[in-house]
Amino acid sequence: MNLTILITSFLFNLLLARQCGINEKIASVSAAEKLTMGAEDMNAYLPLLQGKRIALVVNQTSQVYDQHLVDTLLSLQMNVKKVFAPEHGFRGEADAGEIIKSGTDPKTKLPLISLYGDNKKPTAKQLEDIDVVIFDIQDVGARFYTYISTLHYVMEACAENNKKLIVLDRPNPNGSYVDGPVLEPAFSSFVGLHPIPIVHGLTVGELAMMINGENWLKGGLQCKVEIIQMHNYQHDMSYALPVKPSPNLPNEVSIALYPSLCLFEGTIISVGRGTPFPFQVAGHPDEVFGNFTFTPTSMAGAKSPMYNQQQCHGIDLRTMSEDRQFTLKYLIDFYQKSPDKGKFFNSFFNKLAGTAQLMEQIKAGLNESDIRKTWEPALGDYKRMRTAYLLYPDFK
Repeated sequence: MNLTILITSFLFNLLLARQCGINEKIASVSAAEKLTMGAEDMNAYLPLLQGKRIALVVNQTSQVYDQHLVDTLLSLQMNVKKVFAPEHGFRGEADAGEIIKSGTDPKTKLPLISLYGDNKKPTAKQLEDIDVVIFDIQDVGARFYTYISTLHYVMEACAENNKKLIVLDRPNPNGSYVDGPVLEPAFSSFVGLHPIPIVHGLTVGELAMMINGENWLKGGLQCKVEIIQMHNYQHDMSYALPVKPSPNLPNEVSIALYPSLCLFEGTIISVGRGTPFPFQVAGHPDEVFGNFTFTPTSMAGAKSPMYNQQQCHGIDLRTMSEDRQFTLKYLIDFYQKSPDKGKFFNSFFNKLAGTAQLMEQIKAGLNESDIRKTWEPALGDYKRMRTAYLLYPDFK
């Protein structure tokens, strides 16, 4: 290790001690008891950044202990040139689907470049003054959560422009199982770019390895990617996210229910955007859908929610302990209760499902068990493929 790296490591340790209040008791905790994020393993990636011009793909979840990765690297005199922001923006405050504008971060004065909207992939011009790109964003393990689509396009841009990508890995809060229909290529979109199931059971680092390994980048390009792994992580761990990954996933319950309830976004049913409990309820203004009521209103993260100011009737899942894994139960039940079944689904549903078959199966009256049987061949193939890219002990 050269003198510059030693000094950087020393400065980081001083910073860490001041910010985290490290004391003898904390220092005595054994490594086996502590889950360490990729971003926290500074010794693994600081040497890769020495003398490099750096771009960061980050949002509000990109924390190193209690400080943002951007601020941490700047305090260590790293040459951070710009920040790329995904859906919901750099600070994670924008609505789903809201156009994110590029600009300047008021705190650091760094250029902010949106990777949502028309510019989903860094351009050659945006990367020409960059040597290395760091991706550090917390995912939730569902195919239609768009941060992994941003990962894909960042990998593609790095491959096209011969730039190195470093992925700082983080846990998958839904990483203890694999489930759902596998996306068919005809339904590829920004809410599903890869032939993976709705619940893919991978960390972002593992998915990056799969994208390369399965030649999913345009033209079979290969990205020069290095994964900074977590320490003491395994897929069957329970992990509560310390920072909301997006405005409408505020807690563990919403994150666990998200793979199941997000399919309602392709229907006439509200999932509680505009309430204090998004993705923990489902309802519609028609009383036929249930006894529980809620009224969406405009608020931060949901400026124009479905059924704004209208009382909705449906179900409250906040206190339910079962069905924390992916299920079609609620979707099938609401469809069956719908008075006008011809208007229940919209054109977005098949993109979320990754197939046209699921909608037709529900319309035909198939139960969940029979629908699941049709997933088995593709899901089995995916599960076998997945094992080649695991970086951490798998669930049983």
